[in-house]
Amino acid sequence: MKAKKAISFDLLVSSIVKADTELSVQAARAVNVSLTLRNWLIGFYIAEFEFRGADRAQYGEKLLHLLSERLVAAKLSRVEVRELRRYKQFYGIYTDVGKLLPKDLKSRLGFQSPIRESLTPELRVPIQDIVHKLSFTHLVELIAIEDDIKRTFFELQATRGHWSVRELKRQINSLFFERTAMSTDIKTMLATAQANAEQIPPVLEMRDPFIFEFLGIKANETVTESFIEHSLINKIEDFILELGNGFCFEARQKRILIGDSTFFVDLVFYHRILKCHVLIELKVGDFTHEHIGQLNTYVTWYKRHMMSEGDNPPIGVLLCNQKNQALVEYALAGMDNDLFVSKYLLELPSKEIIQRFLEETLKENL
Repeated sequence: MKAKKAISFDLLVSSIVKADTELSVQAARAVNVSLTLRNWLIGFYIAEFEFRGADRAQYGEKLLHLLSERLVAAKLSRVEVRELRRYKQFYGIYTDVGKLLPKDLKSRLGFQSPIRESLTPELRVPIQDIVHKLSFTHLVELIAIEDDIKRTFFELQATRGHWSVRELKRQINSLFFERTAMSTDIKTMLATAQANAEQIPPVLEMRDPFIFEFLGIKANETVTESFIEHSLINKIEDFILELGNGFCFEARQKRILIGDSTFFVDLVFYHRILKCHVLIELKVGDFTHEHIGQLNTYVTWYKRHMMSEGDNPPIGVLLCNQKNQALVEYALAGMDNDLFVSKYLLELPSKEIIQRFLEETLKENL
């Protein structure tokens, strides 16, 4: 009997790393598929009830609102009225997803065939490619496209190119479909777009906010920045609280919903002297004007949705590291009152203090 070849230590390490990577990717894709099937089934059940529910008449237009209340009480995630409406739309567009349900699951759920099949299936990307290669967040962008041909075009490009959600959004918003239709050299245009497209990093697929909630992970655990940024946020939270000056900690990685998009504010404090919220965002890397725009969006959202009677407008504080030079920017959205601005400058730690702290912390090479 031939003896097995001895392996080196380096091969041992590389074998374990490869196994971990492959199985992590497999697990991420399995969760993606399960979430997509779950949301499709919710849409299917709603459509079935509206079509032939025994007591559907007594619910009428209130169905989704009442259903949402019951599902939230049952501690299901992502079952707000907006989401239920989205699941129903998802089912209506991708009816043939039901073909991918495992037989044992169909049996346990008592699943019956959909009330109708998808239209013009010959014009569609294979449903298994859509479900297995795209996350539900991709599908949210696709179901928002009303034109069937345009949607199919982006299905094809996203699945072939393994586009990230951000890339899909960018191409839709840049009128890529319309520009391609007008091009005299479509083949070259498509090849160029695919070559420059941002792809899905397999190990990062689990960052999808839908998946976090599907798995029951709390919002404050959904930190999607780098380790160094995560560590800095820890230190900044302690730093701000140690300063005193009226800061009351309120939330970390605060989840806010703007339209159909989910965002997370790094740190949220309430300042009892200034009587306003203070939102802090940390960016490790080069400063860009998008950072200020993002923070100002958060400040505006807080002003509209979180201000109570007697509150002053919220404040945004951006901390950014640019080529080892700490940059601090304050966003004074809506603060026209000179007296309040003066008080704000007096009560908050100065830019110099924050800048010095940030520089010293970065030197620790977290």
